[in-house]
Amino acid sequence: MAVERLNSIVNHLNRSRSGLSTITQQNPDDVIITLAIRTPLAKAFKGSFKDTQLDYLVYTLLKKVIQQSNIDPQMVEDICLGNVNDGNATYVVRAAALAAGFPNTTAASTVNRFCSSGLKATQDIANQISLGNIECGVAIGAEMMSVGGDGPPRPFHEDILRTQEAADCMQPMGQTSENVGKDFNITREAQDRFAAESHQRAERAQKAGWFDDEIVPVTTTVKDPKTGEERKITVTKDEGPRWGTTFESLSKIRPAFPDYGDKSTGGNSSQVTDGAAAVLLMKRSTALKMNQPILAKYVGATVVGLAPRIMGIGPSLAIPKLLGKYNLSIADIDVIELNEAFASMAVYCVNTLGIDPSKMNVRGGAIALGHPLGATGTRQICTGLSECRRQKKKILLTSMCIGTGQGMAGLFVNEMV
Repeated sequence: MAVERLNSIVNHLNRSRSGLSTITQQNPDDVIITLAIRTPLAKAFKGSFKDTQLDYLVYTLLKKVIQQSNIDPQMVEDICLGNVNDGNATYVVRAAALAAGFPNTTAASTVNRFCSSGLKATQDIANQISLGNIECGVAIGAEMMSVGGDGPPRPFHEDILRTQEAADCMQPMGQTSENVGKDFNITREAQDRFAAESHQRAERAQKAGWFDDEIVPVTTTVKDPKTGEERKITVTKDEGPRWGTTFESLSKIRPAFPDYGDKSTGGNSSQVTDGAAAVLLMKRSTALKMNQPILAKYVGATVVGLAPRIMGIGPSLAIPKLLGKYNLSIADIDVIELNEAFASMAVYCVNTLGIDPSKMNVRGGAIALGHPLGATGTRQICTGLSECRRQKKKILLTSMCIGTGQGMAGLFVNEMV
């Protein structure tokens, strides 16, 4: 038995080494990232973007993409926007792209897979490049949660509601968090301790200036709610992190969803946030021809489905599926960005996957920074690659749960070591 166990460990290590060797190879047809930038994340309803519309934020960020990359806009063949709440997002991204300086030959589209929309947009552009349909494109995620929520406007048809899992798709996100806490015994204390660490890490990162190379300033207009006076401001940093947050202070907050449970609170759940993030992708050969810096290689992404009532544990299924495709283990990953929709699901995923906490959300996560639904997938790429550069590490994994019971994960290789 001892010999068999040893052989199993050796075989596993050999597969991991082989997997790392494969994904870190550099080939002309690789899909690579040459720019990854984001706006600051602002508190919804009362923060700096509360009076800013989606079109202006997308337009502003696309202008920054052109300016910071110094790319000829005519080289960009397609732009894909991940967005959840705005039914006019397809109009928005096309008009914003034209106004930002992209020619009318640059196409535009939108995708919506709830919290993974930004990663889905990245995957869509990357797949087009990989298949040879385009050579260069922009993936952008953006959400103005100040505008409203993301729940279904009315109940489903009665025939649909007869299927319990279909009916469960209507459960509020807070209810699904309480389901995870109950089903898997994720205590209130464990959730509050995790949330406190998220804020403390974000505070440390802000004070050290770690976010500076991923954030671009945004100048916008804000209206005084009392006087109606408008003034121009320039937003330069995330508004979510609450400096000085402790486990003790979080433990005093009352439950946010008392109808469903007593563990999830406003302090250990993701913040409601406005923001956007963008990634410029192209073939490696194209980047070399255009003298574009190669930040990272896009390796791949995958998605899974699961029971809607415990949608939060989606990353615990998506991550093993993705790693299995590339003969990797969780120990092979250097930096992990896992979306903290709720502390309940984050604690579950850390425990279930055996994630080293020192590798995950080093700069804090959505509990501290916020979770602008459509933007999170691209925001994680910006933050994760910046952290890889800071640590001089290579392998980045991003993941998030998805409403209605899904999970997604993405894999990247930092090349700015």
